[in-house]
Amino acid sequence: MDTSAVLGIPYRTRVIDEALQEALQTAGAVVVEGPRACGKTMTALHAADSFVFLDDPIVEQQLEIAAASLLDGAPPRLLDEWQLAPELWNLVRRAVDRSAEPGRFILTGSAAPADDVTRHSGAGRFLRLRQRTLAWCERTDALQGPVSLTSLIAGQSVETDSHSIGFEEVTRRLVASGFPAMQGLSPQRQRRSLDAYLTEIARTDVRGIAEVRHDPSVIRRLIAALARSSASPVTFGVLAADTAAVAPGIKDTTVAAYVTLLERLFVVDRQSAWTPQLRSRARLRSKDKLHLAEPSLAAVALGADARRLSGDPETAGLLFESAVFHDLSVLAERVGGEIRHYRDSNGRELDAVLVLPDGRWAAIEVKLGAGRIVSAAQSVAAAVAAIDIEAVGAPMFRLIVTGTGTTFTLDDGTVTVPLHRLGP
Repeated sequence: MDTSAVLGIPYRTRVIDEALQEALQTAGAVVVEGPRACGKTMTALHAADSFVFLDDPIVEQQLEIAAASLLDGAPPRLLDEWQLAPELWNLVRRAVDRSAEPGRFILTGSAAPADDVTRHSGAGRFLRLRQRTLAWCERTDALQGPVSLTSLIAGQSVETDSHSIGFEEVTRRLVASGFPAMQGLSPQRQRRSLDAYLTEIARTDVRGIAEVRHDPSVIRRLIAALARSSASPVTFGVLAADTAAVAPGIKDTTVAAYVTLLERLFVVDRQSAWTPQLRSRARLRSKDKLHLAEPSLAAVALGADARRLSGDPETAGLLFESAVFHDLSVLAERVGGEIRHYRDSNGRELDAVLVLPDGRWAAIEVKLGAGRIVSAAQSVAAAVAAIDIEAVGAPMFRLIVTGTGTTFTLDDGTVTVPLHRLGP
């Protein structure tokens, strides 16, 4: 569908487009989930042949008297912000059951409703896709980047490429918004918009899905605590201690519940630990890493602009690793994969592990500066050596993603590429 004709905005190609088309050819309904304003409506509308916006007042009236009629329309039919009317889930499920044709419906949602025992599982009928804010390759419309994740999975060689960017440019990109509607704004206006986004999350969105007894300032403080813990395994106890300045005595369980609410709003992205079989008796560390949905949100939550990050390489490094997780997650969605991390009791770790549905995996390390590529390659090799390859198979590839480096292949076969040159 022509988004210009419906919303007055031309469509911007996204990495998820191909995955959405594949899902529509597979399942009767596809659920596209992600943070508010990340572009779900535009992506789904572009793929749809009819639509209904559930936040339209006229539609709200129709929902009360003839909910099933909202499903009438040429397929794929978009039901935008379906969580506003959770009863549609079962109506869609039954409609899918009555037809053998795939691609009947697209449901978009900015919040995951709480589990409801009256709502039937969508197993076998629904496929879920996670849409995120713009990856670096999407912001510059460079989807055909010099290094393709798909080609790495296929075992193709990588051509040497000397294109690089400086540290100041990396920090500028870290604080720049990935929300599509903010792309034309100045850095100052982007920061103001991002700050307003976090305020609205704390003041309105969280309370829209659950009762919260604490003041919105507590949610904002928790978001800042999450930003400080970006790319690091963290416990709810640590987050509670950081939040206690505005909520003395706040319990770990309360913080855990608030983090769950932020996850349901897709403001927090969880990077789970990968737990393969090991060669040694080392113990696997299973703490998750928690990232904010957008590295620029983390920067705003910390009060850090590009200038401040330039003088704080440690924080810049954490936000850069979070940016790499974000972009790898965007690219992995296209191939049905997910991004985890690995760490054992001997100190061996991988910042990211790409895991595909068939069990194949890839080892990935993240370094902000190009000067640490050799040590990063050694770290990857040590981690891979600790893993029982006979049980889980050899990695499809070993990759180092840098901020300021160039693209080439090391003698041991490890590929290094700067994030701005990585594409789908």
